[in-house]
Amino acid sequence: MRKHIVTLIFTVVLLIGGTTESFAASSTYKVKKGDTLYRIAALHKVTVKELKTWNGMKSNVIHPNQNLKVVKTAAAQKKVAKTPSRSDDDNVVKEITVSASAYTASCNGCSGITSTGINLKRNPDAKVIAVDPSIIALGTKVYVEGYGYAIAGDTGGAIKGNKIDVFFPKKSEAFKWGRKDVKIKILK
Repeated sequence: MRKHIVTLIFTVVLLIGGTTESFAASSTYKVKKGDTLYRIAALHKVTVKELKTWNGMKSNVIHPNQNLKVVKTAAAQKKVAKTPSRSDDDNVVKEITVSASAYTASCNGCSGITSTGINLKRNPDAKVIAVDPSIIALGTKVYVEGYGYAIAGDTGGAIKGNKIDVFFPKKSEAFKWGRKDVKIKILK
């Protein structure tokens, strides 16, 4: 009798564990005040582009109490596991040469919040570039020669055409970068 009870308990635990996994694989997230698509994507280890696709969104605008579908597929989880040092695994969509200058969030009057909602003052190690969205879509993953892997997470008034700004947390680093022509790989 005891053996049957243990077997029954074990079976129930396995069933509950399997159910929890399926809920984790496909769930919803209720938007809270102050949330951004970037923050929600990072929290669920998915991309902004994936969130927008799953929810049929054409813009980055979200509202408190809005329910967003967050679908974690095996492919999405595999993408997250990719390390920046393995550039041979990246799917390069396009490679262009751009004029790259640098910017910082430590200037008078700077909020430190990018146009996609990334708080650069709270995340000084973030690798973010400002782009012209008609050339590189916001949320796009890129590899910038001499800077590394980054996300196109900001725009700027002077950033038109094949120009980008790379973010540095310190003014001295931004000044050291200066302005230079670099190759940028737009990643899938």
